[in-house]
Amino acid sequence: MGAMTLGGVSLGMMRWLASRHTKARAEREASRWLMVTINRRPEEVVPDGRLPEPLARLGESIEVQVREAPGDRGTELGARPLMSVPTGVEEVMARLGGEDPRQAVRRALRESKGLVETGEVLVPDDLSTRPPTPTGMLVDLAARRAGGEGRL
Repeated sequence: MGAMTLGGVSLGMMRWLASRHTKARAEREASRWLMVTINRRPEEVVPDGRLPEPLARLGESIEVQVREAPGDRGTELGARPLMSVPTGVEEVMARLGGEDPRQAVRRALRESKGLVETGEVLVPDDLSTRPPTPTGMLVDLAARRAGGEGRL
């Protein structure tokens, strides 16, 4: 019974998420810049025009933008995928499966920020102190699946 309920909730959640995206909104989302602010000058972020390794790894599949952050607060580093981005139910399935191209861009931006600011890619500690209850296991699963979207 619990699996059927969980499956029903998942399907209902997928339908709700998919219904929030109209075609125009999906096109705006697909072309939207994903940005991070890095507490370094632009010449430190992209020395000699070389991108930080996590972004360079994505190669020709992304478009990158570097500019000074307002108020002398470092550098804004932005990127967006050049490939088509799934929409509707396909988007939900791609996100759940870790195959949404925006997830790779978000991860690369996050890793680039850590690498430029600290010299290493920072990984959050596992803060799980929940007992192994069904709810706790569900939260842990969601946290593991959120790797391309940040921390829950």
